[in-house]
Amino acid sequence: MELQHAPEPWSRTTVTSPSERPIRLVIPARLRTGLGCDVVGTSREHGERILDCLPRIGCVFADDTDDTDAGSAGGGRWWWVVPAGSHIGVSWPPSVTYTVGARRADPSWTRARRGRFSAKPRLIHSPSGDSPYTPPIPLYFLACRLAGRVPSWSLAAGA
Repeated sequence: MELQHAPEPWSRTTVTSPSERPIRLVIPARLRTGLGCDVVGTSREHGERILDCLPRIGCVFADDTDDTDAGSAGGGRWWWVVPAGSHIGVSWPPSVTYTVGARRADPSWTRARRGRFSAKPRLIHSPSGDSPYTPPIPLYFLACRLAGRVPSWSLAAGA
């Protein structure tokens, strides 16, 4: 019997669990992932603006799939690595995809690229330090601003 992921009851964000849509990432081996890995997916257009605004950025991946979410400019998704649980108590905007438990691929795993699209996101930004994480709070506020949404969180999230 396989265990299923159950989102935390206090989270108000739509969450994609690994069993529904796993994101396989190849995080550089030199980086520490002791806090677990979730990912926040944005449109490419929003990703470029976020990249220009954040003072500290962790690993960012991009995929080449068509982006059909509302408000997106097309051209794929950008995936920001955040510590596990960064969705608890906050409402990420609908234009954002939050995926719990991104799977970290074995860095030695390679796969021939077939056709026009890659089967997994490719690393487009690697941090200079030893942490793969983008700070989730500044990322959350920028994502809300770009989506035209007021940030919303629950003070009772930890209760």
